[in-house]
Amino acid sequence: MPAPKQTVRRSLLVTSATLLSLSVAGPAALAAPAPTASATAAPPARMSAVGGARLALPGTQVDLAPGVPVLPKDLTARSWIVSDAESGEVLAAHNAHWRLPPASTLKMLFADTVLPRFPKGTRHEVVPADLAGMGAGSSVVGIRAGHTYTVRDLWLGVFLRSGNDAVHVLSRMNGGVDRTVADMQAHAEELQALDTTVVSPDGYDEPRQVSSAYDLTLFARSGLQKKDFREYCSTVRAHFGSAVIQNTNRLLSGDTDVPVYQGIAGVKNGNTTHAGATFTGVAERGGKVLLVTVMNPEKHDHNEVYKETAKLFDWGFQAAGKVTPVGELVPPKSVAPSPADPAPSASAAQATAGTGRSGARPAVSAGAGPGSGVGTALAIAGGVLALLAGGGFLINRRWPLPDLMRRRARP
Repeated sequence: MPAPKQTVRRSLLVTSATLLSLSVAGPAALAAPAPTASATAAPPARMSAVGGARLALPGTQVDLAPGVPVLPKDLTARSWIVSDAESGEVLAAHNAHWRLPPASTLKMLFADTVLPRFPKGTRHEVVPADLAGMGAGSSVVGIRAGHTYTVRDLWLGVFLRSGNDAVHVLSRMNGGVDRTVADMQAHAEELQALDTTVVSPDGYDEPRQVSSAYDLTLFARSGLQKKDFREYCSTVRAHFGSAVIQNTNRLLSGDTDVPVYQGIAGVKNGNTTHAGATFTGVAERGGKVLLVTVMNPEKHDHNEVYKETAKLFDWGFQAAGKVTPVGELVPPKSVAPSPADPAPSASAAQATAGTGRSGARPAVSAGAGPGSGVGTALAIAGGVLALLAGGGFLINRRWPLPDLMRRRARP
């Protein structure tokens, strides 16, 4: 059960430099592609009940009461979810467990699985085999065979440019694409993300590859507890070789019709033919940290996925503390308390801090800074995770997110 709200505040301190967002016009290639239609027609009548019975129902789930703002009227996404990142409370959802193509938001699971395995300073010389097997039309950061890159370079390529080439190089370093897919699937199951079937580590459209707004939120919540993950997903611009690359997350970098969202701190966007536009974001405002995932808006206006995400963030910050939750984000199996063990054990905490695969318990009941680019400074200081009460997974606790609330909006 979530801890009382007053007990979850101020448990970790953030000492981060202000991120200045400058109005530097990027090349046209940096623009996010326009959404496209999904082949899936309608959500099932019953879906997974992980996180609560309400989340198994199709349609919008929210408990409005006096003082709770109404949801935005013009939401067109096939699936979305608004949750409290700290307590795990789901404030509202729409087809949260609908299994849909995830596009590059699946890279959050890839990063959460593979990122801890290689120190960021590790250098790797790319060979042609590292880049084999990428789908036609893949988004790339521009990795070239015969060149040497640090692991940090590769992750910046994954997060900022959604580079499938960077994903394939890291997958080869991890033992190959097949092993990486198997590792990702196992990690998804550990996180209780049971809507997800992984076929390709980069999120490229493949038959049977699906996830859900609920699962993508679990991936983001788990990944954000890793310092390097937070750094990469919150970086606006960075040097990559002789070029400067910019994050295609428009709530972070801004665009002509989308301003930088106050308090935004990541996480990951995606767009493919079958998935349409997908996005998971995390933002902090007024001491509250929210996660919002939006999948495939049916309205195909430019940057529509970001516009609908911003509206849901606005609603969530107004509704937090007033609305009755309709479900919860479940913890990983290895830290899910059983009736005989209400608190995570020290061994479970250690397992979660590493791979998170040992010491697994049965799943929770279903009913229950250098990375900145031209003119942009980003210094993520602090970032030390306090393992309070023996818990390695920071359920109900403040994460040391980058302090983006004092950032300047784009002129």
